[in-house]
Amino acid sequence: MTDAQETAAETALRTTGGAPPDDVEPAPIPLLEPREGIPPVVADEAALAEVIAAFARGSGPVAVDAERASGYRYGQRAYLVQLRREGAGSALIDPVGCPDLSELGEVLAGTEWILHAATQDLPCLREIGMIPTRLFDTELAGRLAGFPRVGLGAMVESVLGYALEKGHSAVDWSTRPLPEPWLRYAALDVELLVDLRDALEKELDRQGKLEWAWQEFEAIASAPPAPPRKDPWRRTSGMHKVRRRRQMAVVRELWTARDKVAQRRDVSPGKVLSDSAIVEAALSVPANVQALTALPGFGHRMGRRQLEQWQGAVDRAKALPDAELPQPGQPLNGPPPPRSWADKDPAAAARLSAARAAVSALAEELSLPQENLITPDTVRRVCWEPPAEPTAAAVAEALAGHGARAWQIEQVTPLLASALTATA
Repeated sequence: MTDAQETAAETALRTTGGAPPDDVEPAPIPLLEPREGIPPVVADEAALAEVIAAFARGSGPVAVDAERASGYRYGQRAYLVQLRREGAGSALIDPVGCPDLSELGEVLAGTEWILHAATQDLPCLREIGMIPTRLFDTELAGRLAGFPRVGLGAMVESVLGYALEKGHSAVDWSTRPLPEPWLRYAALDVELLVDLRDALEKELDRQGKLEWAWQEFEAIASAPPAPPRKDPWRRTSGMHKVRRRRQMAVVRELWTARDKVAQRRDVSPGKVLSDSAIVEAALSVPANVQALTALPGFGHRMGRRQLEQWQGAVDRAKALPDAELPQPGQPLNGPPPPRSWADKDPAAAARLSAARAAVSALAEELSLPQENLITPDTVRRVCWEPPAEPTAAAVAEALAGHGARAWQIEQVTPLLASALTATA
């Protein structure tokens, strides 16, 4: 049985209350087609003004999606924005030709926006002036409702009975002109988002989880932009192999040099120099360009000028005084890794073990992922530094201080209070 057929069978199980007979082959799931065809790409101010007017006249929530060029271009900017609203139809907007969509954002400011995996798209939408005040996240709704697969294609299939075209999610969306099959794929991403939202709202209401979802959506919509990551070079893939401070300095210098080149050329940093090459150079600390050339990732295809640039970064790291070398690891903002708790604080390790078991059992009972019931980081923080008196009120206050929503506090407080008390 194919994935689509299995999904159809699961749908039958939910809607009829019983499994389909073994001798009945599930009907194939129809491929979704654009209801009004593929809309033209909006790439100038005049066409954008028409879209703004049309969506202002529309009614109900607006489906929103964005396509980026991750792995191809520097940063996470949007290269295509898709929208759909009742009375306005669908629109495909090119943020390269129309880099400021703040007027469209203002027109839709009081409208509920429907996004799938909203936290992925909101940063790039914010950059072009589109900031929702209310939203409905269909992926998060699927998680809360207990769906085993929450990708957009899987959700549309299992909830609405249509198959979405696949194969273009990871393409280079900065390509111009965009090929018609890509545009078709992009338009279909918002074709049924409103229908999916309505079906999920009913399912969440049936399960008694709708209020939980609204609290989660409000938290996403009201969250401030994420601050710049501290020491992003430490996230270089393979960094765990780098032990010495001088080697870490090589990683930092090469990462910084690569980032400047990538930003100037507007390409993904990995296309300028791979993480594995940076780590190889850090482990070897080559003495000169000739030694650098012998390392994996710095082969004969790399020009002399590039090699000298990378060797220059290595030399800068080698010349740093010891006082300016990076310290091992990152400064901890919170408890240490749980694997060290048994040695550092056996009582805290016991609290964490009891709390994790209780949270896992409740998440299974509620049919939702543990991380959506309460974040693992919040559980760790409460168990590492519990309230002096682990009463329900004190635990609830601690959870709120770590950003837990009201519904999470209501569900988890009794469990954590019991775990903290039992291991006191």
